[in-house]
Amino acid sequence: MKLGIVGLPNVGKSTLFNALTAAKAEAENYPFCTIEPNVGIVTVPDERLDLIAEVINSEKVVPATIEFYDIAGLVKGASKGEGLGNKFLSHIREVEAIIHVVRCFQDENITHVEGKIDPINDIEIIDLELMLSDLEIINNRLNRVEKLVKGDKSYEKELEVLNKLKDTIEKNQALRGLDLDDDEMKLIKSYGLLSLKPVLYVCNISEEDLLSEEENEYVKKVKEYAEKEISQVIVISAKIEAEISQLDKEEKEVFLSELGLQESGLDKLIRASYDLLGLMSFITCGPKEIRAWTIKKGTKAPQAAGKIHSDIERGFIRAEVINYKDLIECGGTAQAKEKGLVRLEGKDYVIQDGDVVLFRFNV
Repeated sequence: MKLGIVGLPNVGKSTLFNALTAAKAEAENYPFCTIEPNVGIVTVPDERLDLIAEVINSEKVVPATIEFYDIAGLVKGASKGEGLGNKFLSHIREVEAIIHVVRCFQDENITHVEGKIDPINDIEIIDLELMLSDLEIINNRLNRVEKLVKGDKSYEKELEVLNKLKDTIEKNQALRGLDLDDDEMKLIKSYGLLSLKPVLYVCNISEEDLLSEEENEYVKKVKEYAEKEISQVIVISAKIEAEISQLDKEEKEVFLSELGLQESGLDKLIRASYDLLGLMSFITCGPKEIRAWTIKKGTKAPQAAGKIHSDIERGFIRAEVINYKDLIECGGTAQAKEKGLVRLEGKDYVIQDGDVVLFRFNV
């Protein structure tokens, strides 16, 4: 699953990406320093794996991962090609969800492309470019479907949905706020609409604001904006997170403690990103490894088995399932079986987050 980090130039996207991946992506104080998107594979923090590892002596622990794409800063006119905009918009089309970094800090040494700090204006600039790009796609498809429906009534539903999309954008509203059912989503899936993608707003604040008990006024505005479209907001200091990412585990814990924080902003961001994509993890464990496997919420046992290997899905017989808490409390799978805590589940079982699973199959 891929997430695209977007925003105006100089809002802290590449600094955040560096912190996420420790990839040392180029981050300079001028627009368009990132042309091709940098890609980083990031592990999803999951303390359950470490807790299981304390009970089961496996050779290694393999967490779930997601991909982050550092996409160059967009500017006004991107949908018309300004600032290499068409190229950057095509990069956004490749991701499943958007991490929208918004500048919520003052710094005279870092240029703002619009000449002022106004996070809502920044968000609206990006959204407008996404919507204009979408409108062009919708209008092109509308012209075609209006002709097709005259000879084939099966296109009526698509025509109805297209008009709903067009009306929404013409009201200056991003498509992500629309309540579309599964059938409608299937009809438009191939369009690659940008403003339909779910968004997580990241308010990038200064170190001073991070340590302040008062909430930054810019952050308050972003939260109010996000609430209207039912989007999430994460508040971090990309500069601080970049420093934290260079520390080892012990140093990181000391640094966070000194800042009065329970966990890093990046851990919150990665988990929120995982959730934004509608993902969760089930776990397999044995003497060789403990591994978290990524699946969509609502996935049934055979399809979850297919994440491990297609043969396991094809020859699925049953799943032996235990909640990770029960496994830890019992001190191992064998002890959990003795206490009757391992359940046998069939093809219709929906895997739950944190299930520890052993699949039985025959091919």
